[in-house]
Amino acid sequence: MTDFRHPSHERMYRRRRVTVFSLLAVVLLLIGYVSLATLRPIPANAADLEPAAEISQPATPLVWPDYGVGAIGAVGIDGILGSLGTQESTPMASITKTVTALVVLDRMPLAAGEDGPELTLTQADARIYAQTIAEGGSASPVVPGSVFTERQLLQAMMLPSANNYSITLANWAFGSMPAFLSAASDWLAAHDLAGTRLADSSGLSSKSTSTAADLVAIGELALAHPVLSEIVREESAELPVIGTVQNTNKLLGSHGVIGLKTGTTDAAGACLLFAAEATVGSESLTFVGVILGAPNHRQLNQAVASLIDSATAGFTEVQLVEAGDMYGSYTAPWGASSDIVASESASVLVWQDAPVTVAATASDLEFGEDGSEVGSVTFEHDGETIVVPLVLEEELDGADLGWKLANAFG
Repeated sequence: MTDFRHPSHERMYRRRRVTVFSLLAVVLLLIGYVSLATLRPIPANAADLEPAAEISQPATPLVWPDYGVGAIGAVGIDGILGSLGTQESTPMASITKTVTALVVLDRMPLAAGEDGPELTLTQADARIYAQTIAEGGSASPVVPGSVFTERQLLQAMMLPSANNYSITLANWAFGSMPAFLSAASDWLAAHDLAGTRLADSSGLSSKSTSTAADLVAIGELALAHPVLSEIVREESAELPVIGTVQNTNKLLGSHGVIGLKTGTTDAAGACLLFAAEATVGSESLTFVGVILGAPNHRQLNQAVASLIDSATAGFTEVQLVEAGDMYGSYTAPWGASSDIVASESASVLVWQDAPVTVAATASDLEFGEDGSEVGSVTFEHDGETIVVPLVLEEELDGADLGWKLANAFG
């Protein structure tokens, strides 16, 4: 078949085909470029964070007297906060009765508010009373046939510090003094109080000894007991035969003192195992401490008051962070940005100049809504860890199409 197309027409067709295919290639390239620009992963933005830091404050020294031995701690804080003098075992006088009370209550438990079983006093108890007076120990009257509850016996021992009632109570609970002392030895071992030894139930013996640190632990055990903690807070009690008895702890109600036990012998001097409540900022504290070997109770009470006040001043409530505090930011290559802020406030109670370390972390992020959690700031203090979430303060926008097209190849 004969082709009648003019050569010029043939060239025109070829040019058109080239143009069409060229345009198609361009379109395909544009489609590929746009697809590449819009579908390729956008690198996440790394956070620019505040460097790790440390918070500290000046120390306030404890105020100790220039005599005796002692220690002070706080309930819920391991160990002791500070000490005075030798930490070897030393006579503890009538503070011994605190151990006696705990050992008896371990054998004959009482719940808060309970009076417990009753004991009818006998001639044997009257002889104990007479012997106590002969030894020069503190004593309260005994009438054979009078009836005391367990709680009343504890009150007679702890408040006026009657040595004879400590013996009566120990004999009642364990049958004899040797049996009581054996049980006390086992109880002390079970509570890791290796520095404490009982030679009697009252502390009149100079061989009833303890360390200051052990006595802080014993005081905390007494405060934790639902009945003993009630008794040591009492300023007075009405008892059978004896009548009204007063607590020998004259610091009760002063400087936050809520107990615990006085003691006085020639070997031990004037002694006080004390507990005191204090408030630092929004936090409540309970101190437990002891001073042994004071010249007299007037000087002892002054020393304990100064010690409590200085211990309270030694704590600081440190405001670690306020909600909204900034710890860094994100800045995207396409111009979007957002600060990284704390989502909540936090504080901590700090003893003396113990440091608080601060470290913030945040994940890499391409975009996110305001309030999105992106990391955390961690505060470490004396074995305690406080973690506060970090969030975006405002929305972090993602890359728009224009930026993607302009940066398709990085």
